[in-house]
Amino acid sequence: MTGAGSPFDIRAATAEDLPAIAKIYEHYVLNSIATFEEIPPDAAEMETRFRRVTESGLPWLAVEEAGDVRGYAYAAPYRDRSAYRFLVEDSIYVDPAATGHGYGTALLGALIERCTELGKRQMIAVIGGSTTAPSIGLHSRLGFRVAGVVPSAGFKLGKWADTVLMTRPLGDGDRSRPG
Repeated sequence: MTGAGSPFDIRAATAEDLPAIAKIYEHYVLNSIATFEEIPPDAAEMETRFRRVTESGLPWLAVEEAGDVRGYAYAAPYRDRSAYRFLVEDSIYVDPAATGHGYGTALLGALIERCTELGKRQMIAVIGGSTTAPSIGLHSRLGFRVAGVVPSAGFKLGKWADTVLMTRPLGDGDRSRPG
C-alpha cells in the first residue's frame, strides 16, 4: 500500500524507528504467547537485533501512517548452518491498537517480495501458540502452509503453548537449484 494516495507506507526501518518498534514488541512480550520471550529487550538489545538483521543484508521493514510506526516485520536466518542459507524466518508485529487495517498483510507481502528478490527460496513462520488465529490466518492468506506443530513447546503466562511451523516457497522454491 505504497505510492500516491496510499493510506500508509511500507519502508525500510531505521534506527530512529526502534523506540516505536520496541514499544510494539513489548506489548506482545508482556501480554501474549505470540513470542516466547518473557522480558522485553532493552534499547541496546533491540539495536543489536536490528543491526544483526540489516547488516546481514536481510530486510527489516516498518509500516508508517501519519508519521507513526504501526508495525514492523523482518527476515532473519533460520539457522546458522550453511545448508539453511536459502531459508529465512519471518517475524511480524503490528501495534495492537492498529490491527485490522491491512498493515500485517502489506508488511508480510513486502517482506516476501524482498526476500524473493534476494534469492531466498523458502520462508518459515514460527508462530507462538496454535490458538494464535490472527497470525496463522495472515500467513495462510499469503501462501504459507502448516508444516507441523510442536506441542507444549513453551510455558508462558501460566500455561503451556504450542509452536506452529508454517512454510512458504519463495520464487522457484525447490523446483530448481539455487544460482
